[in-house]
Amino acid sequence: MSLPQSMARFNRLVTNRITRPFAARLGGFAVLHHRGRRSGAIYETPFNAWRHEDWIVVALTYGDGVDWLKNARAADESVIVMGGKTVRVGRPVDLSTDDGMALMSNFARRVLAMMKIDGFVDFPVISQTS
Repeated sequence: MSLPQSMARFNRLVTNRITRPFAARLGGFAVLHHRGRRSGAIYETPFNAWRHEDWIVVALTYGDGVDWLKNARAADESVIVMGGKTVRVGRPVDLSTDDGMALMSNFARRVLAMMKIDGFVDFPVISQTS
């Protein structure tokens, strides 16, 4: 299950503009830098993300039909900035709900379960710079 698309539109137009400047520095948040698969435009999308070894796991709170995910799947590489570090990542890999939840902190797992979020992807880390 995912959150309503009306909330996704509101977040894209309002919340993302507010959180984008600091999301790349806060724990549990990140900013994906990606190129539009059709337009070629550069986008910066803030979202919740967690680092697990050489992977970055993302809960798909709005489902798997979101543009940022389609763009990341179409590209060989993308860039995620999290914790103030720039991380080059490969194409996202789908995770089962159980595998995705297992990689979350206890707090995140509880919140995501309450929201009935069941979609997750993992971005493989290619390299990281400070």
